[in-house]
Amino acid sequence: MSKYNATTGEFDFGIAIDALRGGRRVSRKGWNGKGMWLALQTPDDMSKMSLPYIFMRTAQGDQVPWVASQTDILARDWVETL
Repeated sequence: MSKYNATTGEFDFGIAIDALRGGRRVSRKGWNGKGMWLALQTPDDMSKMSLPYIFMRTAQGDQVPWVASQTDILARDWVETL
């Protein structure tokens, strides 16, 4: 069962995945770097990838593929990011 905290706007990983699927960006309040977020990339005909994947914008402004850690999956400090 997914959890959302209406007071803080924080949610769990299940809601974060739903947000990504809906075209929104998410991040964790617990991340140290400023400006970091995740988004879902859906490949098109010009892409070298054939399946959707999650990527991260790093604190340095780079974009790299991302894989969730156990800590990320169990965290409840996910938020929507502009």
